[in-house]
Amino acid sequence: MKNAFKAAIFAAGLFIATQSHAQSKVDRDAKDVGHKTSEVAAKGKADVVDKKYKGKEGPKGQTIYIDKYSHYYYVNSKGHKYYCKKSELRDR
Repeated sequence: MKNAFKAAIFAAGLFIATQSHAQSKVDRDAKDVGHKTSEVAAKGKADVVDKKYKGKEGPKGQTIYIDKYSHYYYVNSKGHKYYCKKSELRDR
């Protein structure tokens, strides 16, 4: 009887651990998809609304955009705008 009870508790624990691991993977994948969607939307808007700065790139090779106030920015992998100074830009 004790062995059957131990086996049942072990099986239940294993089932719970597997489910929680799968849930965390789904959460992480959903977050990654959300970041990618945000990045694509922000870059699409920047392409339509703002001008690209040809001949220059960001600190890590990003495309630089110029907004209506003549500020320079790039869009990161999470879809956020990062404004930078002209001195921080590199030649392509």
